[in-house]
Amino acid sequence: MQKISISKIGKLDYRTNEAFKRLRTNILFSGSDVKCIAITSCLPGDGKSTVSMNLAKSFAEMGKKTIFIDSDLRKSVLMGRYKISKSIGGLSHYLSGMYPLEEVVCTTNVENLDMILSGPVPPNPAELLGGKLLKEMITRLKKVYDYIIIDTPPLGNVVDSAIISSQCDGTALVMASGAISARFAEEMVEQIKNTGTRFLGIILNKVSMSGNGYYGKYYGKYYGKYYGKYGHGGDSTDSQKG
Repeated sequence: MQKISISKIGKLDYRTNEAFKRLRTNILFSGSDVKCIAITSCLPGDGKSTVSMNLAKSFAEMGKKTIFIDSDLRKSVLMGRYKISKSIGGLSHYLSGMYPLEEVVCTTNVENLDMILSGPVPPNPAELLGGKLLKEMITRLKKVYDYIIIDTPPLGNVVDSAIISSQCDGTALVMASGAISARFAEEMVEQIKNTGTRFLGIILNKVSMSGNGYYGKYYGKYYGKYYGKYGHGGDSTDSQKG
């Protein structure tokens, strides 16, 4: 099994760390059958990759055996962010039948956290994701891991996220504060529900906390909407991040 370092995640400040603990706790209360969770966004740059990675890390830190999967086969940001060698086998290798699952799972320097990287960009991402191997992979991983966190492409751009969500137990939608209209957000939520997966809620990201003195509120069904600033200041420079 290959090993990679994701030290760039860094240590979160107290307020941000508490926010992820709350998010994690609410997912735990979504039900014992919610083990495979897709994290998507409306648009690129909403910060979903930062949110999903830190959520996976949060589960691992509480002793849950967790695997993080980068399923953005078109434009992954994680390979460059963590300076990971492109020679490491990834999801596209597995879905195309080139590598067995065991050869694309990587251990990390974070205890209890493994990863599957996206791999090289294939000519047919949607077709690969819609094949039988994705479902088989999730079934096999559920036997080994307590939680599977899948970072998917933006829902508003390509169909890939909907395909992946249909194989997951639940999906959460990351939105950057003030970035889209309420109508567009409603359309994205409806798309998620149409996949047949459980809609876990909206994570409102990049909220300015200046002057208000609070960092989190939850609303709505499931774990609802989180109002707070995720990441360690990273999302403020995340204009190219998924």
